Amino acid sequence: MADRKAPENHVAGYAEILLDACATGRRLTRAELESRRTHGERAAEAGLPLRGLIREHLAAAQEIQPRLASGAVGSLLAVVEQAVDAFAEGYERAQHHAVRQEEAARREFIDDLLYGRSDLGRLAERAERFGLRLSQAHAVAVAAGPEPYGDGYPVARGIEGAVLARFGNRKILLATKDGRLVCVAPGDQPDVLAYFAKRAYAATDGGRVAIGRSHPGAGGVVHSYEEALNALDLAERMRLEGPVLHAADLLVYPVLTRDRQAMADLVESMLGPLRQARGGAGPLLDTLAAYFDSGCVATEAARRLSLSVRALTYRLERIHTLTRADPADPQHRYTLQTAVIGARLLGWPGTGS
Repeated sequence: MADRKAPENHVAGYAEILLDACATGRRLTRAELESRRTHGERAAEAGLPLRGLIREHLAAAQEIQPRLASGAVGSLLAVVEQAVDAFAEGYERAQHHAVRQEEAARREFIDDLLYGRSDLGRLAERAERFGLRLSQAHAVAVAAGPEPYGDGYPVARGIEGAVLARFGNRKILLATKDGRLVCVAPGDQPDVLAYFAKRAYAATDGGRVAIGRSHPGAGGVVHSYEEALNALDLAERMRLEGPVLHAADLLVYPVLTRDRQAMADLVESMLGPLRQARGGAGPLLDTLAAYFDSGCVATEAARRLSLSVRALTYRLERIHTLTRADPADPQHRYTLQTAVIGARLLGWPGTGS
């Protein structure tokens, strides 16, 4: 009974407005239109369906039609159209305001979640509203493409729609942050992040996706997110291949740079002499990287560098002469390869060398 009565409250005064306007053939006044907009806003805030409310307006107009003078009936349709349009405008205005508030709350939550801000207990309560249970372990995947992406972009909408269509019953969160696509999923459901990575790679025209390790609690989401970001950064600096990176596979790199000064000393000691080469250290450093990445197979390294095997061999001999370390010698290889990795991590030798 209450549901039946609620829509009628939002047509209060409507019949009187119609009668008065039709009696003189005038259009609705600004105050009358605003009153209808206000009723529309209140109806939206109450969660009432718009179609049912419009039916109520039309039914009210039909009820007063017999009470109108014969000459006034013609103006009824125009007045009803004005009133219903104003009511719908207010209804939509309230809905848009609610959507903006929801979007702002979601964005604030995502910022707090990924940056570790806010009280963890309060954050866990807010997470329930957005489908996460922070008492569980979670892992985060981050996708970066050739251009930045934001909420509402076709790429972001398409990926979100595909993931939710397949895993809608899972406790997952999809968002954008700093131009990247982000997916947070329970740590025991790697298939969700794998599917997200597949869709993101395809939708971003060959972008790259990094997946952090699973960690427990609200702080675990931050940890996994940072691992994914660091993996993307490492991939660029180290020129790692492959569209999908797993932070668990890259743990050796943070270990190597934990003592940054020691790594810098190794790089300078082993590779510093390469600066004496014509063209600087860069081409010879690229040669070493390609040689080690190809499993120390000269023909494959030459192919990667678009060189002849003869030219590659000459470069390796030049490296041996300058550094006194032979890339083909197993005793020297590990030290040289570690120095090459360190050079990539540290950005050595820089643009000026």
